[in-house]
Amino acid sequence: MKKLLFSLLFLSVFLAACQGTNDQVDGTEETEAEVHEEEDHQHDEETNHQDAPENVKIEGLGDHYHTGDEIKLTAVLDEETEYDHWHWYSRESADDEWVSVEGQESEVFTAEAEINGLEVKAVLLDDDHNPSVQSAPVTIVIDDHHGNDEASRQIYNGYFEDEQVEDRPLTNWEGDWQSVYPYLVSGDLDVVFEHKAESGDMTAEEYKEYYTTGYITDVDRITIEDSVVTFYENGQESSGTYEADGYEILQYEKGNRGVRYIFKLTDGAENMPQFIQFSDHSIFPVESYHYHLYWGDDRAELLEEMDHWPTYYPSDLDTDGLVRDMLAH
Repeated sequence: MKKLLFSLLFLSVFLAACQGTNDQVDGTEETEAEVHEEEDHQHDEETNHQDAPENVKIEGLGDHYHTGDEIKLTAVLDEETEYDHWHWYSRESADDEWVSVEGQESEVFTAEAEINGLEVKAVLLDDDHNPSVQSAPVTIVIDDHHGNDEASRQIYNGYFEDEQVEDRPLTNWEGDWQSVYPYLVSGDLDVVFEHKAESGDMTAEEYKEYYTTGYITDVDRITIEDSVVTFYENGQESSGTYEADGYEILQYEKGNRGVRYIFKLTDGAENMPQFIQFSDHSIFPVESYHYHLYWGDDRAELLEEMDHWPTYYPSDLDTDGLVRDMLAH
């Protein structure tokens, strides 16, 4: 009898163990099914989002960034919706496949500027994880201007050898340029002065006073095309034709140096200056991205001017772009 009871007990334990094993196997199969289902969702999403209608706009894109800048974009819907599951995609060129960017699942996209020409777009998913709407791609432009290497930074800061300096044509400054002085007056540049005060030797108010003296001008716009320079001052437009008149290397009190590229008037309106002198931290032919301009009728006297340097950036640069560029330098 005892033998029979022991056998029954053993059989019960064995069957229970087998049942537990089957449950575990079934649970594992279910988990794997869920994983495959999720992978299928991701696959479908990545292959089908290109067919979704473009009813999303991307705001916050800068005209250009510097290496290491923060990129912050916001996806804005044309029409309201109950969906709120976003995915952001990127690719390095039009020949590449779109890749989902990890950790970006809200309407706001943030990243560090690292790859010039990177394309980014936003896709809104519905409750079934299918693409509902998307944005048109935007392109991240990275322009470090004079380079991001140590040698370029040294030149930008005014440390270079005489033999490195080369002549430059007036076309290096060709374009449509706006004065930054109105932005200072409006207070838009206060954040720049506050930033300088964090590591500089003056307060934000002192920096603002210093730059007010430097930036002040009535010439709020300048256009340069070929050899023709046009000043826009107090609603009046005046033009002159200029030719190269060499350059001068100047020594500054702080120990660094700068180069003034000089052009003289050959024909034009009587109120145009006889000489204009450009300073933009470059010492060889390269397209300028901003510059300080000195003008007057006495070439030698103009070279002695160190306090007043009206500064110009591209006219199509908005306030955010201008501030971002100044903060980077």
